[in-house]
Amino acid sequence: MSSSGCAASRPDVRLFLFDVDGTLVTARGAGRAAFGRALRAVYGTAGGVDVYDFRGKTDPRIVWDLMRGAGLDDAAITRGLDGFYAAYLQELREVVGDGSRVQVMPGIADIVRALAAREDALIGLLTGNIEAGARVKLTPTGLWPLFRVGAFGSDDMDRRRLPAIACGRARAVTGRDIPFDRVTIIGDTPLDVDCARACGAIAVAVATGQHPHDELAACAPDHLFVDFADVPRTLAALTGATS
Repeated sequence: MSSSGCAASRPDVRLFLFDVDGTLVTARGAGRAAFGRALRAVYGTAGGVDVYDFRGKTDPRIVWDLMRGAGLDDAAITRGLDGFYAAYLQELREVVGDGSRVQVMPGIADIVRALAAREDALIGLLTGNIEAGARVKLTPTGLWPLFRVGAFGSDDMDRRRLPAIACGRARAVTGRDIPFDRVTIIGDTPLDVDCARACGAIAVAVATGQHPHDELAACAPDHLFVDFADVPRTLAALTGATS
């Protein structure tokens, strides 16, 4: 995939796309817990949910992997999907509760607000969460309204296809095409880096999730942070990445 997916045009707006879990916030296992309960309620089994590697995966990918692993055929998985998502959201709301379980990662609130205030920046989400799930996790932080566009697991199972979706939505907001080389994808997993590399976006990795710094370094992102606690340094790197 090349930058033709977001045709080059006026180069005065940058699109910053943040992952949710491990990058913006941690919900301290809320997603896995809600997933397991919903899978059992709808499919009668949660498969290997307790050992499955959720990191960087889209929600639909997780469902398909777990249920195929549990021996369900594709027709049965498909029939249960709508019911699963409804049950998952109900469970997630209960697990998240008053939002005290959701912790914003160091520096994130200041960085998101600073970027949202810039005329040359548009901030959004690129996450494996279904859109409604991302909303449940982010609403308690007060940051949800600042993300003006997004691409979610509910849009496509394949994370690599999400940047083009986000660019299309950015064009609807700004009236401008944003080329992929002016898109920055920020995440905490090798799959976030892979997603950026697949479309030619700038890759920013941060070790606030479950992948250690050295493991992320091996993916050779354009920028790598232990965390975003140093807000001025982080903003300087992000806003100067394509200068």
